[in-house]
Amino acid sequence: MKDLTRGSIVSHILNMAPPIVVGMITIMICQLVDLYFVSGLGDAAVAGVAAAGNAGFLVNALMQMLGVGTVALIAHAVGRKDRDDANLVFNQAVVLSVLSGLLTLLGGFALARPYMRAIAADVATIDAGTTYFHWFMPALALQFVTQVMGAALRATGIVRPTMLVQVVAVAINIALAPVLISGWGTGHAFGVAGAGLASTIAVFIGVLILLAYFRRLERYVAFHPAQWRPQLRQWRRILNVGLPAGGEFVMIFIFMAAIYYVLRNLGPAAQAGFGIGTRVVGLIQMPALAVSLAAGPIVGQNFGAGNYQRVRETFVKAALIATVVMAALTILAQLEPGWLLGGFSNDPETMSVALLFLKMISLNMVAQGLIFTCSSMFQGLGNTKPVLWSSATRVITYSLPAIWLSTQPGFRIEYVWYLSNVATTLQAVQSLWLLRREFRKRLVPRQQTDAPKPATLEPVAPPVREPA
Repeated sequence: MKDLTRGSIVSHILNMAPPIVVGMITIMICQLVDLYFVSGLGDAAVAGVAAAGNAGFLVNALMQMLGVGTVALIAHAVGRKDRDDANLVFNQAVVLSVLSGLLTLLGGFALARPYMRAIAADVATIDAGTTYFHWFMPALALQFVTQVMGAALRATGIVRPTMLVQVVAVAINIALAPVLISGWGTGHAFGVAGAGLASTIAVFIGVLILLAYFRRLERYVAFHPAQWRPQLRQWRRILNVGLPAGGEFVMIFIFMAAIYYVLRNLGPAAQAGFGIGTRVVGLIQMPALAVSLAAGPIVGQNFGAGNYQRVRETFVKAALIATVVMAALTILAQLEPGWLLGGFSNDPETMSVALLFLKMISLNMVAQGLIFTCSSMFQGLGNTKPVLWSSATRVITYSLPAIWLSTQPGFRIEYVWYLSNVATTLQAVQSLWLLRREFRKRLVPRQQTDAPKPATLEPVAPPVREPA
């Protein structure tokens, strides 16, 4: 366990962020490698895998409910020096993760084809997306347990073990992708099914490694079977924090689904180009997201310990770091978009869509970095409802106008990206306002709230003289 209530905040952020960003980038690279080999199967396969991958946002919403609630409550317990509560929260979160994984597995198999029919442009895309979904769904189900274990470690200031496990799992996935997708060395190509199977095998091995780490090396939080009996009170504590954060990912899912819906009339190349561009933007945004994720446990531990000035200081420094990082990445995306997109498709129309998307969407990356930072602050404070409200505002300000514009004569794909930038900027402004209000309401010094009221001085009557 690492005490984040002391020492340099910038040092804590910079020590935690690199392992987080390495883990996230390796996962994103894994997705890009899958997309690279799938691109050889045609636009329908790329569009199908990208559209099916968007459903991962919906599953991530469930994971966020557990991960965010686990990080916040364990970090608060660490700040209070309450190890028993930290372990109880962790073990109850493990139980919830197993149940959520089973429900995800069943729901994914049942709903994969109806989902693809709703958003895909043609039958080939529907078939490709459904096949990928079926083979990738076990990987998503297994990630619930991984999410809880990683969240518990991050809440205690430990991030490197999770990163190392992710790197190993991604290396396995990358090694298996060409073998299973294209048939390298075996002559048996499984196509899009191979992409999903490679991910499932890699995640399964990663879960085993992380379980071994917890059993042999982790000391502050640990598996206690005696605490696995469901306790509804603890579930409510976790979900009260996690549900709004999960709702934020649902909003992202709706946002992305609206884009796919608007683009479907423009053909598979438009959807494929958007899928490639989205993956690349997600990759280059990882450093700023890692900074915000590193700031969350710092806020949580200091809020639990009552160090409110350090909470404010964490926001200021995390926001500055994220802004500098995002500004630099915006410049890179504007100057070298072709370099970032190189090799993902041989179709000129698909790459034209991806190039336009990257150049236009990269203009809102500074605003997105502020959104990441505000979201992490709310998570650390244990109140994620404002994050849900700001995300819902973004969906409303984007989806309705975009769908309406797509029905108008002369509709162009650029309109989709213009609206996205406006909606993201509005969300950033709203997030900053909501966070300022939250600070004023919750970061009240304890001596002001707990100090007894001063006694009221009563007038003193003059002494009464006794008669002589």
